[in-house]
Amino acid sequence: MEINQKNIETYIIKAKSGDQSAFRFLLNFFWADVYNYQLKRTKSENDTEDITIQTFSKAFDKINSFDEKYVFKTWLITISKNIHIDLLRKKNASILTETSKEQEEKVYLVVDENPTPEDKIIREQNLAKLLRDIKQLKPKYQEVIQLRYFQELSYKEISEQINEPMNNVKVKLLRARKLLAEIIKKS
Repeated sequence: MEINQKNIETYIIKAKSGDQSAFRFLLNFFWADVYNYQLKRTKSENDTEDITIQTFSKAFDKINSFDEKYVFKTWLITISKNIHIDLLRKKNASILTETSKEQEEKVYLVVDENPTPEDKIIREQNLAKLLRDIKQLKPKYQEVIQLRYFQELSYKEISEQINEPMNNVKVKLLRARKLLAEIIKKS
């Protein structure tokens, strides 16, 4: 399917109604745009990845405030730029965003749902090969995969264990599953 503005608008509408696959599509489709924009600004892959995760976390949390008169990519870049500016202001502070207890207790947009195609691929692998493939991921992705699939922790438990907002955990898991599925397909 050719992706055009009309398709993207459809995914945004679906995301506003809580459609998990729409969030996954938006994350995958716009990840490189936000990531590359931040990489030029920060010159650090680690900071870029953290800022990009926070960007999608914040965007998905605030998706209902997105106005369709504007370009979605521009909205994401603006969120990303603001997160980077905030981080520069808090240079000595942690790179994590703060969330209120009320926000963390809400059921977030990215819900525990039926297995995704990535989950299916991951489960079909034999364990030894899967562990080798997981080792190819960056440590922060290895950690969330390990906590979610091997220790079977909930999003809330992972959030508490790694001391990050639940939305960041969900975006990291989405990203980790996609990267792991790509590694599995190549090998």
